[in-house]
Amino acid sequence: MDRIRIIGGERLTGTIPISGAKNAALPLMIASLLTRETLVLRNVPRLADVTLLGRILGNHGVDITVVGKKVGQATTDGQTFKLKSAEIVDTTAPYEMVSRMRASFWVLAPLLARCGEAKVSLPGGCAIGTRPVDLHLTTLETLGASIELEGGNVIAKAPKGLTGARVTLSKVSVGATHNALMAAVLRPRRHADRERGARARSRRPRKLPQEDGRQDRRHRQRDLEVEGVGHLHGAEHTVLPDRIETGTYAMAAAMTGGDVLLQNTRADLLERALDLLRSSGVEIEETPSGLRVARNGSGLRPVAVDTEPFPGFPTDLQAQLIALMCMAQGTSTVRETIFENRFMHVQELARLGARIELKGDTAMVTGVQGLAGAQVMATDLRASVSLIIAGLAAQGETMIGRVYHLDRGFERIEEKLRQCGAHIERLSS
Repeated sequence: MDRIRIIGGERLTGTIPISGAKNAALPLMIASLLTRETLVLRNVPRLADVTLLGRILGNHGVDITVVGKKVGQATTDGQTFKLKSAEIVDTTAPYEMVSRMRASFWVLAPLLARCGEAKVSLPGGCAIGTRPVDLHLTTLETLGASIELEGGNVIAKAPKGLTGARVTLSKVSVGATHNALMAAVLRPRRHADRERGARARSRRPRKLPQEDGRQDRRHRQRDLEVEGVGHLHGAEHTVLPDRIETGTYAMAAAMTGGDVLLQNTRADLLERALDLLRSSGVEIEETPSGLRVARNGSGLRPVAVDTEPFPGFPTDLQAQLIALMCMAQGTSTVRETIFENRFMHVQELARLGARIELKGDTAMVTGVQGLAGAQVMATDLRASVSLIIAGLAAQGETMIGRVYHLDRGFERIEEKLRQCGAHIERLSS
């Protein structure tokens, strides 16, 4: 099993290219199930989750071609995919595939909308009610589907097609929003879709109209109205830059007192996070090529923040922020409002010398003068990168185990950090 070794204490200086957003690429790839024609996606990141989803879609009959590398193209440049689902050959997504990646559950809606039926395994480790899929199912039922749970599988049927309805989500749900939009676009009737979907990611499913679906972009607070059509055409689309990767590297630069240009990214995707970093003493400048992040000699000031749906502070940056605040001059409060049990990184940060107290859904982080390298273990994707941020500032050697989590969401992270002066390497067992 691979490990990452870091010798901390070096400032990050240089340029880090930001990859395409995984959380945009995955639903867009799944949307290829909705049309017989070719969907071209540019700037697709090279990630384990992308590769796995490609296999899952191939099981349904999607032909995926990766366009060859061009002259002068760097290994960190995004890929171009061509996806064509001329025929759906299998409407079943089995457990051995879905259990490895929660986002694969989103194939449920397009399979149902296009074929009138789908059998999809519940996500691995998912009990209804914990990171629930009940919102997905009630949404599809509202649109006319019959839903049964059998042997850990969701069996959805709509032999006469889905119907228009008003869908109101009881709480913010990114995945349920994806499924609702993809279910609604393939009917020649009006579908008024969700009031409380995830505003953060609504930019992504809104790209479906580029496949010539007639999605009405009229806004009434947080409502979307979708005019379903009989079929969708192909499209070409460039995946937007990854805001979580942007925020992660910004915090890494701040942690080391560095000066880094985050290339090919956009400030509007994470304004709340950038404002928070500025309030902590980090310099952030928008440039024609991206964002310059610097902290030259000044100490870090503590912050207080709650995780929120877009445009609030993202839950996927919570672990990284806690790592950064371990070196702040005072006590920070970070409240997690989106997911339960998302503080598993805290005990590992404590091994590096961090002072963190948990009170329910809130972490109280008291800054220390310095961190010391130690052997730690990654528990999930965001936790693993928080340990890297801490390790970059810790004195001595930090060894991080179970780093396969990183490959799911961060493209070539060691290479990108090493190019900016970090002493970091991957060790294979």
